[in-house]
Amino acid sequence: MKIAVGSTNPVKIEATRLAFEKVWPEENWIVEGISVDSEVPAQPMSPEECVKGAKNRARKAMTKLKADYGVGIEGGLHKVGTDWFTAGWIVIIDKKKRIGIGSSASIMMPGAMMDMIHGGKELGVVNDLVFKRKGSHKEEGHFGLMTKNAITRTLGYRDGVIMALSRFIHPDLFD
Repeated sequence: MKIAVGSTNPVKIEATRLAFEKVWPEENWIVEGISVDSEVPAQPMSPEECVKGAKNRARKAMTKLKADYGVGIEGGLHKVGTDWFTAGWIVIIDKKKRIGIGSSASIMMPGAMMDMIHGGKELGVVNDLVFKRKGSHKEEGHFGLMTKNAITRTLGYRDGVIMALSRFIHPDLFD
């Protein structure tokens, strides 16, 4: 079966592959990424923006690659009280137009990093500046940098994809 991921970021493609293989190891999965527009700001600042962007990515990827499933992953920020958190939101769509939505774990953002984001920088750029890295969004990401790689971006997103797959694991509970 073919899975279209609405991104060419290797982290998102690998997270999707790992999740589908974990849930259905007996299947032969072909996972392919394609660049599509999320139609949300480059740095989403709410779960609503993330879910909208992930839906757009999933739909466009599935259509363009003529896949069995479309997967959109949109990382972003959200405010709880006075604190900011980051998480990845995942939307999966199948050929029957059923939609599953899940998210990764969430992690609190340091104030100094949020100041840079409010100043116009994306989280990936901020991570590279703070941690003196280059391209960390395609590697361990914020999760890995903050947890000494105990939970990398790939693993966090993998778990979020599995959460979104729950809709397809138990379709009778949703239909």
